[in-house]
Formats: sequence, structure tokens, C-alpha cells
Amino acid sequence: MLNFQSMPKTELERLNAELLERYRRFQDLKLNLNMARGKPGSNQLELSVPMLDMVNSSAELVSGSGEDYRNYGGPLGLPEMRRLMAAMIEVPEGNVIIGGNSSLNMMFDTIACGMTHGFSDCAPWGGQKHLKFLCPSPGYDRHFAVTEYFGFELVAVPMTPEGPDMDVVEELIQDSTVKGIWCVPKYQNPTGITFSDKVVRRFAGLKPAAKDFRIFWDNAYCVHDLTEEPDRLLSLWKECELKGNRNLAFFFASTSKVTFPGAGIAAMAADDDDFKVLKNRYSFQTIGPDKLNQLRHVRFLENLDGVRAHMARHRALLVPKFKTVLSKLNEELSGKGIASWTKPNGGYFISVNVMNGCAKRVVELCAQAGVKLTGAGATYPYGKDPNDSNIRVAPTYPPVQELRQAVDLFCLCVQLAAAEKLLNP
Repeated sequence: MLNFQSMPKTELERLNAELLERYRRFQDLKLNLNMARGKPGSNQLELSVPMLDMVNSSAELVSGSGEDYRNYGGPLGLPEMRRLMAAMIEVPEGNVIIGGNSSLNMMFDTIACGMTHGFSDCAPWGGQKHLKFLCPSPGYDRHFAVTEYFGFELVAVPMTPEGPDMDVVEELIQDSTVKGIWCVPKYQNPTGITFSDKVVRRFAGLKPAAKDFRIFWDNAYCVHDLTEEPDRLLSLWKECELKGNRNLAFFFASTSKVTFPGAGIAAMAADDDDFKVLKNRYSFQTIGPDKLNQLRHVRFLENLDGVRAHMARHRALLVPKFKTVLSKLNEELSGKGIASWTKPNGGYFISVNVMNGCAKRVVELCAQAGVKLTGAGATYPYGKDPNDSNIRVAPTYPPVQELRQAVDLFCLCVQLAAAEKLLNP
């Protein structure tokens, strides 16, 4: 493989012409494929269809203690559901609150609680000025959008192979206007990395200037493994406990990519003091959650072993898709000096870094030939990638045959954008 950046100009011009001809042939196919978001494929959704039969007109709908699941009550969630989610995210079940189908909604509401009522007996965030929130980047665009909506200044923190750059984090939190940090600690969106033990311990030992600083620990992919030997994430809850720092974090997870994204179960956990604040908020916000959906999940998944067995079925469907993307990237782009990518052991994404200044052009070229990708820059605060290089690839939704076409085009567009850039610097 010739490195694009060391090619003579005449050779690069010849290659560019060949790439353009291949690209025109793709345009003639009039594709309409979507790799923009990490959605489960339809065959994954089929795995959970039997859950719909777990609660029907003939099912037992009154608990052994006499609670009628159809009626009001239980704003924190069914005890069995709290126990299951506590096992998934490794926190005490007594500190768990069950929400609706969206953990993002619970994160939004927790930020809103900070804005209106505050934490740690501090003034509400809404009454303080010039607040900042830390955003490990590349990261999850919807996280960033929540704090942008509430008026926080978003501060990018570089990602390393072990997690966020903790030297930068520890320096930034000496500013009392910094109120939190977003984290996806296992199979991070979009890089797919899992935070190292050292990084987790440094998080647990943070000494922020702001008493009301909080880590938003979104363990969205805690059971989403792609190998028989999954990554292991150290328990932040236990590490915070060891350091006497338990009120430092909020913990979130959901079954959105375990069962049905549109009808899953979300959960969060917090230390005792913050838990009381949030429990009080929920007592005003709802008279009772969707207990029938919680009951479906408990009867279908049963326990953590049941979750793992169910996720093994997901893994069997997802592994061929990730292998398709990674093998094609290796075949088409290795050794050319124009792209690098992650090789995750789990999660829903592959993070690709193309030549600086080329990500927007790659996304544009793909769109013009019928393949929709996540917008370039989406993985950075305010949608602004300083290097215009990162692209989040989501292999999960398209069938394998469509995925092959989409990745073929993607690799072609990466090469075409690089050739254009080098010929017209």
C-alpha cells in the first residue's frame, strides 16, 4: 500500500481520477443507507418480542405482598427491577431510582434538579453565573446538548486510550464554576474504550473546588460486550466509598439496547444525600411509574445472569457487523496514512479519525452517494471538531449486505477526500 502523503503528484492525480470513477458508479446505484445513529437492527429487536407475552390479560398482576401492579404507587420502581438494575450498574439497590424508557431523560432531569434546587446545600445552579461542564471528546453528542441547553459553557477534555485526560480534569476542577463532567466509562461512545482502573480511581479521588460538582457516570454499555473476554470496569461506587467521596457521582443505565429502545427501562443511582433530593423531586413529579413494563422486564430477564444470556444473543448478531466494518477498514485504508480507527470489545460504535480537515468532506461525499453518517463534529462540544477529523461509525442498524456497501463507499470517500486535500492543500 502506498502512503498517500508520500505519493508523487502525478501518481496521486491518477489515483484521484480512479477514485472519482468508482465514486460515480456508486452514485449510479442510488443507495439509501443509514449509519447515522447506534440503533439496534430489527433482528435484535425480535430477540425481545417474547417479553410482550410476559404480562397479558391472564397474567398475575398482584404481588405476593398485595401490591396491584396496575395501580398507582411505587414511585422509585418495583423492588425486583431496582435489584436487577443495581446489579447491572454495581450499586446498592436502596440507592436506585427506576425511570421510564430513557436514561437520557433522567440525566436531563437531574441537571434540571441542579438548576432549580441544587446539591450539597449549595445555591441552585440556576442562581450561579458562568457555569461550565466538562465534555470528554470525542464523546456523546446528546450529553453535550443537554448541558448546552441549560446554558453551561462546554469545555472539551481530550480522550486518551485509558479514558479522559485526568491531568486536564484535575486542573479544570480547581475552578469552582465547573459543576460536572459527562462520562461513558465502558465502551465509550464513540471510541469504544473502557476507562482503566487508574482513571476510575483518579475520578473517585477528585477534590473539586465546587462542593456541588458531580460526575455523570452513564454506564450505557455496561453489558454490551462483543467478545468472550469482555472489558472489566472498576466500580466507581466502591472506589468513591473507599475514598469517603460517595456524593461525587450520579450513576445511569438503561435497557434501551437490551430490550426495546422505545420501551425499555432506565435507572439512576446516587449517594444518600443526593438520593433524598431526587426522591423528593420524584414524589412531586409522578404518582407512579409504568410498573407493567417493569414487570415485563423482570419476568423476561429475571436477573443479571438472564441479562447476560440475552446479551450473548445480541452479540451473535452484532459481531459479524463489527467484523465487516473492521475488516473493510483494514483492507481499504491500512498503510495509506490517511485514517486510523478503534477496535472496540463492546458498545455500538467505531471511531474513525481521517486526515485533518477531511471529516466534513467524507460525510458530504457519502451523503451525495446515498449513505447517511453522523455529522462530522457531532462528537465534540457545539459540533465543532477542532481538527475536522473524527467520524462516528455505527455498524449496528443495517443488515450485513447493506453494511458492506455502506462501508465500501465510506472507505472510498475517505480516500477521495484525502486525495483532494493533498492535491489542493
